[in-house]
Amino acid sequence: MRNDSPLRDGDLVLIDAGCEYKYYASDISRTWPVNGKFTEPQREIYQLVLDVQKACIEMVKPGLNFIEIHDKSVEMITEGLIRLGLLSGTVEQNIFDGSYDRFYMHGVGHWLGMDVHDCPSTSMRTKLKPGHVFTIEPGIYIPCDTDIPEKYRGIGVRIEDDILVTENGYEVLSCGAPKEIQDIELVVGRA
Repeated sequence: MRNDSPLRDGDLVLIDAGCEYKYYASDISRTWPVNGKFTEPQREIYQLVLDVQKACIEMVKPGLNFIEIHDKSVEMITEGLIRLGLLSGTVEQNIFDGSYDRFYMHGVGHWLGMDVHDCPSTSMRTKLKPGHVFTIEPGIYIPCDTDIPEKYRGIGVRIEDDILVTENGYEVLSCGAPKEIQDIELVVGRA
């Protein structure tokens, strides 16, 4: 990927980045407004993704199947897209017919380890246990299609953190990277 498009006032920047330390990989994503201030539609989409991510992180505990976290993300994103008028009908129908995947076309996360997408043979049905490390990264990507309300066209938001399963729950390994709207606007606004 060239990543050489100009950054324009009013655009969002989505960075998906990682690093390695002692042969172990990390992977985080953050989205922020180029000019330091979210528009109201950008803020609505960002807050929806953030709320989904936080709810999914709160679920993490030993014994839970990873797919349960994904299913929760799909349910919450679908509810939010209906609330914002980007989908119509019921949550159940939109999940059943896959309408949500026009806006959310990937899983809620992936395993981390010696590679950024580690253990591809590990099932989404794997029961979590202490020591597992994975990402939680819901996202919404709105096409510029004419059937989309103009104010939402082209907005894309993903928020990704690295999660460690502990004996009693979880630890967010990437917690030092700001993700709250006010924190993002403060940091970017100072740049």
